[in-house]
This record gives sequence, C-alpha cells and structure tokens, in this order.
Amino acid sequence: MSALHLTISGPVAEIRLDNPEKLNALTVTMLEALESHCAAIERDSDVRSVIVTAEGERAFCAGADIEAWSKLSAAEFARHWVRNGHRVFDRLARLSKPTVAALSGHAFGGGLELAATCDIRVMAPGATLGLPEANVGIVPGWSGTQRLRRLLPEPVIKEMALFGRRISAERALGLGFVADVSENAREAAREIALGAAKLSPRAVEVAKNMIHAGAGEDSAALIEALGSAAISASEDSDEGVAAFREKRKPIFAGR
Repeated sequence: MSALHLTISGPVAEIRLDNPEKLNALTVTMLEALESHCAAIERDSDVRSVIVTAEGERAFCAGADIEAWSKLSAAEFARHWVRNGHRVFDRLARLSKPTVAALSGHAFGGGLELAATCDIRVMAPGATLGLPEANVGIVPGWSGTQRLRRLLPEPVIKEMALFGRRISAERALGLGFVADVSENAREAAREIALGAAKLSPRAVEVAKNMIHAGAGEDSAALIEALGSAAISASEDSDEGVAAFREKRKPIFAGR
C-alpha cells in the first residue's frame, strides 16, 4: 500500500503524504500513487480545488527516499528516477484545478520541488525550505533548477543549492513564494481551497492555463488547448461534425 493517499471531501480533494517515520520521503510507489491520484482528480468534475498535505509536523517532505535511488546505475538514475519524477510532478503542476500546498514542516529537495508544483503555498512558522542534494553528492533533479527558478530569484536558489542554506517561512513569505504563514498550515490551506471552490470552475481553469502559458509551463499544449476550446464552441465546429456524420460537404458560416 502506498504512503500517499487521496481523500475527497465535497469540492476539495486532499493529496496526503503519509510516511512520517521517514519524514515523508518520496518512494517509487508514492510517485506512482501521485500520478494516479492526479488522473482521478482531473476526471472528477465535482472537485473544484486541491490541497497537498503531509502527516507529521517535522517535515512536509524531506525529498526522495535515498533507498529508492542510491543503488541505481547512472543511466537508470537519469533515465527512470529523474524523468519519472519530472513526469509525475508535471502532472500535478498542470492540473486544471487550483492547488494549494500546506507545509506544516520542512520541505527539502524533492519536497520543495513538490511544493513548487502547486499554485500557492502556506507554511508553518517553524518550517524551512532547502535544496540539500549536494550533501549526498547529487543535484536537484525534479525541477529544482527549472520550475523553481520561475518562482524564486536565482540568488536564493543558489543560496540553497550551492551553499546549503535554508529559507525561513518569513523570508519565503517576503519573497512571494508562500501566500501565508500560519500555525495551522493545513487548515489555512483548506480555507483557501474552499474559497477557490466557490468561484467559476471554468474561469479558474482558463485563468490558470493563461498564467501558465505566459510563464512557460507547458505553453505549447496550453495554447493549443485554449484555441481548441474556443473553436469547439463555434457553429462552424458543430457544422463540420454534423457534415462528417451525415457524409456531406460542410457549409461554414464563419460563426
């Protein structure tokens, strides 16, 4: 059984890391479950928003479980572990529903990269952020030098990745990386998610797509998705489909 669960309560879906003994370090089965849960959320039209949380107060996620990757060859590490992690994290980042990460504890390495996939974040006052990969002789591999670069200034990322320094919740708030600092990050994230659930889901989805396209997050697919949505609502599209089914030439009116 995976230590990553999906719970849906009304319009809010909660993805919860549940491996507190290992500081919620990510394993292969947890990544597989995350990908499956993202697909389930996308299919569920009743879900309006998503929160990503974790059990325990010590760590939101300490990164990737070293036992899951340390015995891989260099080729396997690059080809499978890094690429698979990227694919799964991209899946979460590109959900059509708004996402909020609740960081009740520290977010290091892959845990910080996981938090970065969400649209906004809430942190507990004592939580910190870090990219400690150099301590074990590796580098950030799940977008810590890419997606995170769009969310934080370059010197701040270098501070974490090159100098091993941690970023406090207060500083993260000042940098705009987190939306709020709260003693109960999970409840604060839920309140934000419930607020999003009251908005027009189509307007929220399209706004998220537009923002992501502008930021370079899967921009090619998003541009085509937005264009396809617009054209599919046209009379010409209805006429084209009808003509195909009736085996005749379409008569387009340009509407």
